[in-house]
Amino acid sequence: MTVTAEHAPQVKVCQDREDLGRAAAGLAAEVIRRATATGGRARIMLAAAPSQTATLTALAAEPDLDWSKVECFHMDEYVGLAPDAPQAFRSWLRRTFLDLVPQATFHPLAPEDGPDAYADLMGDEPFDLVLFGLGVNGHLAFNDPPADFNDPQAARLVALDETSRRQQVDEGNFPTLADVPTHAVTVTIPRLLNAHALIGSVPGSVKRQAVHDTLTQPIGPDHPGTALRTHPDVQLFLDTDSTPE
Repeated sequence: MTVTAEHAPQVKVCQDREDLGRAAAGLAAEVIRRATATGGRARIMLAAAPSQTATLTALAAEPDLDWSKVECFHMDEYVGLAPDAPQAFRSWLRRTFLDLVPQATFHPLAPEDGPDAYADLMGDEPFDLVLFGLGVNGHLAFNDPPADFNDPQAARLVALDETSRRQQVDEGNFPTLADVPTHAVTVTIPRLLNAHALIGSVPGSVKRQAVHDTLTQPIGPDHPGTALRTHPDVQLFLDTDSTPE
């Protein structure tokens, strides 16, 4: 797999999702320990998707992490779902991860408050760590193609493209395409990249093309994941199914 980029992400291929999750979580834990040791706290940005389950579960089990010093944000949220709806990303994160680390501070994205409210909550300070995935269409958060790599806003209201909405059905989150919300509030690409380190967990054969495009296509809005190649510290964890040939 040849990668030509301004900053080539460090790519690690793991045997399966569980191996991927342990490896990504181990590195994430190192970043968090370092941030809390040097700055007294860690600010982390979380993706919410089945691709992240193994990583977040393993991260919650990592020893010697002082979660009381960790602030957690998340990348996106549907418009129109109740906060406790099972498909809501804030609800998913609580079930999957935050209930396992109750000492952590969680700042849920509330679309009903508008994107500017979450932008203010995040502030301008870089995140210590961003834990990300890739959509089937290569999106980061809900920045579907064509994505704005120079968005002046930190969060914005977006219309979801059909590929992103169908992915939610294929992953079992909604019974039909008509049930998937059409809009969301998402953290923008420049705000996601305003971080010291980014760690991606991208398992599964349905993500293979997105991984290939992220690593090899020209950097630009048609392939949102290529924005990762403008950042100097990106670690990408794949399994054998998601690894391009």
